[in-house]
Amino acid sequence: MVIVGLPKEIKADEYRAALMPVGVEELRRRGHRVVVERSAGEGSGVPDGLYAEHGAEIVAGPGEVYGAADLVVKVKEPLAEEYGLLRRGQIVFGFFHLAASRELTEALLRAGIVAIAYETIRTPDGGLPLLKPMSEIAGRMSIQEGAKYLERPMKGRGILLGGVPGVEPAFVLVLGGGTVGTNAAKVAAGLGARVSVADVNLERLRYLDDILPANVTTLYADAHTLRRKVREADLVIGAVLREGARAPMLVTEAMVHTMKPGAVIVDVAVDQGGCVETTEATTHHDPVRVKHGVVHYGVANIPGAVARTSSHALTNATLPYLLEIADKGFERAAENPAIRAGLNVVLGQVTNRAVAETFGMEYLEP
Repeated sequence: MVIVGLPKEIKADEYRAALMPVGVEELRRRGHRVVVERSAGEGSGVPDGLYAEHGAEIVAGPGEVYGAADLVVKVKEPLAEEYGLLRRGQIVFGFFHLAASRELTEALLRAGIVAIAYETIRTPDGGLPLLKPMSEIAGRMSIQEGAKYLERPMKGRGILLGGVPGVEPAFVLVLGGGTVGTNAAKVAAGLGARVSVADVNLERLRYLDDILPANVTTLYADAHTLRRKVREADLVIGAVLREGARAPMLVTEAMVHTMKPGAVIVDVAVDQGGCVETTEATTHHDPVRVKHGVVHYGVANIPGAVARTSSHALTNATLPYLLEIADKGFERAAENPAIRAGLNVVLGQVTNRAVAETFGMEYLEP
């Protein structure tokens, strides 16, 4: 039997929960205990009573969760006030994005935990199944938020994304043709915008050219093209990913200077350090900064705004892996290559090559 703990998320404006009642039921059916912090599901519309109905024990605070749990399941990375609650050998399963924070990486190393990151769980075909549902949501919401901040009261250019008959639509530049970028392009195109998707993977661009509508064009993301298209864009979506590593810096401050006053940047990659030099991480309550006349949206947990949808989508994806880790322990579960790829920090050692290279730390093959 393993004790699985669900603490309440404390990151600013993070309303998601890492485990829905169906997950509690499945864990209990396999003989595990589940400890849930009071109000952990409140932001996702799940009352304590529903967790209890499915077999969870409701406790008053995070100390009781971390103190009891062998395996802690979270959405976002532990914050500074949670570092002292971690204990050696404890498994923490959640989003970490370690390459964006040396402080967090060093804290996890000192704590001696086993950090299994959703974002680096990788299937043999190269898929990222736990990152994908949140990327789908973030991509779709990037256009929703970008359209809002193009409105004049929001300090934008005063442009309707799809235009109207006789008035041309906005031009949306999507940097990256992965899951975030594809979903952003679909929504922007559906609203009638002129859309370009830029990537360096020609095979991916060929695929996108086949599946996306006629108002989407594909571009090879060389430096010349990026400079030109960023200057022309009304809305730029930063949707690039380097698995486990810091996002590449594609849009420099000099390029932002060339953009139209009131243009909008939504940097979805901000949780991995951002792909726009002038972006800074923000919150849902204070989401934008205006720099050089350009509106920057830098919320690092975009799917948290639609917590009910996000929490269910996340549990759908994570539960099979959570059950495998709980049933087998991390060492036997890591015989599954997908889970092994998720091992970022193990008992004081960095076991993700990209994180080790980012900070010049010693790397241990998992």
